[in-house]
Amino acid sequence: MNDSDRHAGFEEFTRTAAARERLLAAVTPTERTERVALRAADDRVVATTVDADRPVPHYERAAMDGYAVRASDTFGATERSPASLRVAETVRAGTATRVHTGSELPEGADAVVMVEATDRTGDELTVFEAVPEGGNVGPVGEDVAAGQELFEPGHVLRPSDLGLLKAVGLESVDVYGRPRVSVVPTGEELVQSDPEPGEIIETNGQTVTQYVERWGGEATYRDIVTDDADALRAAIERDLDHDIVVTTGGSSVGERDIVPEVVGELGEVFVHGVALKPGHPVALGVVEETPVLMLPGYPVACIVNAVQFLRPALAAAGRREARALPTTEARLARKIASEPGVRTFARVALETGDEPTATPTRTKGAGVLSSVALSDGWVVVPEEREGYAEGATVAVEEWEASR
Repeated sequence: MNDSDRHAGFEEFTRTAAARERLLAAVTPTERTERVALRAADDRVVATTVDADRPVPHYERAAMDGYAVRASDTFGATERSPASLRVAETVRAGTATRVHTGSELPEGADAVVMVEATDRTGDELTVFEAVPEGGNVGPVGEDVAAGQELFEPGHVLRPSDLGLLKAVGLESVDVYGRPRVSVVPTGEELVQSDPEPGEIIETNGQTVTQYVERWGGEATYRDIVTDDADALRAAIERDLDHDIVVTTGGSSVGERDIVPEVVGELGEVFVHGVALKPGHPVALGVVEETPVLMLPGYPVACIVNAVQFLRPALAAAGRREARALPTTEARLARKIASEPGVRTFARVALETGDEPTATPTRTKGAGVLSSVALSDGWVVVPEEREGYAEGATVAVEEWEASR
């Protein structure tokens, strides 16, 4: 199979990787920046070069528990020929002052003798080991020098990074804004509560909204839009100031599946139909430089495509690398069948232990939401395979992982 093949009802089926590449080519990394407090900056992307306002440490400090001394007063000291000093509150020739790890080095001192190398009786201190100038002393800027460059734009901040920024005197940091995503559920049969016969509770838009937040974006969860071209057009045009627009439902080739047609009239649809299961009726396009993801209405298909396309698009818009999903190798309890030329996402239950086991729950049933909610991950069967045999070792992707 090439990048795309013709299929009943669709002009072509595009391979997953090729479709993803076309979408990412349409994504523009955000230029918006904001300054946020360090407490709010975890996992945010640095927008400007960050330099140290002050050195760490900002004073000479004792690196060991012991006595601050002049190094010259310990010259030649050994077990057989120790040096004798007097303990005092200040350090000058012949005196020493008690210090602890992290203490400021007293004026007049240039070294610290470890407490293990001394013996004290009253104010008399016997030193059994010579120490060089600077010995057991942490100099100013030993950890971080004043003005030192710490992070470049694009760095994703971690809690340890934020601790370092606080240590060098910063209280806030410039970061890129989170990608803004409009989520528009579509379908005249959808309601938010109390469904009558023939009506369906809207879940796709809520699910995608929460994935956007989990994946580092800011989501705007819009009201349900009916299957009307004018209403859909207005909903999409309203949100072109967002980084990405996502619709759920109406992406196939049925009589009421008019979302791709509307997007095509407003801009361009460059993918309609992808060689994956469940969820091949996905469409990807762009309107006035804003990417538009048209996700299928079946809940499982919607989730599969959100992970495959929206997740990496959000990473690109937010100026970060898309992280690989965590995986667990497991033995397959039952075989998984797959159609050649189609990438299949088979939901599995995972039993961990000495030998993790993956039990398929479903490979079909794009509308069975519980099959996703009650599974632990999925096994991806690539286009080149016709499935996996019972007992095969497979990688279970834990797609619910954050980011």
